[in-house]
Amino acid sequence: MSDFTEFALHNWFLFAAAFAILGMLVGSEILRRVRGISTVNATEALRLINDQEAWVVDIRDAGEYKSGHIPQSRHIPAAALKERLGELTKAGGKPIIVYCRSGGIAQSSCALLKKNGIPNVHSLNGGLSAWQDAHLPIGRKKS
Repeated sequence: MSDFTEFALHNWFLFAAAFAILGMLVGSEILRRVRGISTVNATEALRLINDQEAWVVDIRDAGEYKSGHIPQSRHIPAAALKERLGELTKAGGKPIIVYCRSGGIAQSSCALLKKNGIPNVHSLNGGLSAWQDAHLPIGRKKS
């Protein structure tokens, strides 16, 4: 145990960084739960799309969207989301799945949608990267 203590004292900066990273990870999960944001993995998202006709919203910029997106997704960049809320209210009670490249910005966008009265909102956990990792199809033409 004394070797560990000596190592920890000599490398205190590494331990401080590790605890800071751990705190950020735990903090983001707590914030997500407090906001009431539901996350779905790629398989669950596909099930919502097929079984409940979920709407899929890509909030990345235009260049990223054109390079590849989930088929039938609606492109509403995160910067324009607040101005285009009216488009999403037309979903009625259908689920809305929001995604970005890796999932972080989508959670904030889901919080914005919930705050503005759109209840059935889910964030795609891992974003488009997770969708591709699950070997699900990608569209390249604008839809």
